[in-house]
Amino acid sequence: MSSIHPTAVIHPGAVIGEGCIIGAYCNIGANVVLGANNNLANNVIIDGYTTIGEGNKIFSYAVLGTDPQDLKFKGEATRLRIGSNNTIREFVTINRSNMMEEDTVVGSNNLLMEYVHIAHNCQIGSFCVIANVVQFAGHVHVHDYATIGGVTAVHQFVHIGTNSFVGGASAIKKDIVPYTRGQGNPYKTVGLNSVGLMRKGFSTDTIAGIKEIYNLFYRSKLNTTQALEKALAMDNLSPEQLKVIDFVQHAERGIST
Repeated sequence: MSSIHPTAVIHPGAVIGEGCIIGAYCNIGANVVLGANNNLANNVIIDGYTTIGEGNKIFSYAVLGTDPQDLKFKGEATRLRIGSNNTIREFVTINRSNMMEEDTVVGSNNLLMEYVHIAHNCQIGSFCVIANVVQFAGHVHVHDYATIGGVTAVHQFVHIGTNSFVGGASAIKKDIVPYTRGQGNPYKTVGLNSVGLMRKGFSTDTIAGIKEIYNLFYRSKLNTTQALEKALAMDNLSPEQLKVIDFVQHAERGIST
């Protein structure tokens, strides 16, 4: 059985899973599907075609699944999908997509701190830590295990690579290569996220391989095209090295230097 406060407003069309706790003055729309064991504090709003997995903790005044902030949007029944075991803190806003062909997606096991905004068509991976007042424009992709410091603004269509670390108060206009760290306005890549990689259990040999590829792109004085050609010619590339190469190959906005 779910525990629903008597002041909560839940549309009869909404689907509420077993074991949910829904606090006072929450408002859940007609097309919401809420999985089992979600815990909503007071005054949470979930609207639109929004599907949420299991075991999420959603704090007061979070607003999920509302229309995209995009003048091209004409009221289509676009979607938001959120996974399981996320912590979504106070005043987080997550918009639905602006087109039927692509959803806004948030994975699982993420921590979204207060006032994070995730705009239309963003794709947020899993196990990410996104600090207070981070603002994502539309179509941003954040890969698994990324950490983004507070008061950071991310330009539309930017990709942030896996296991990267973005320092606070940054302005990001280009793609951030996996396993790197940096900060600033304009954003500056300053090295590998070595501490983060060690904490996540990456071996010394694996980190050394990532550093070899990093040095090729950031320390060799080659331009990106030249470094990519040299990287592709290397033998016995590790999965992590291949991940960096593939990311650079598909970095449509260019990589942060």
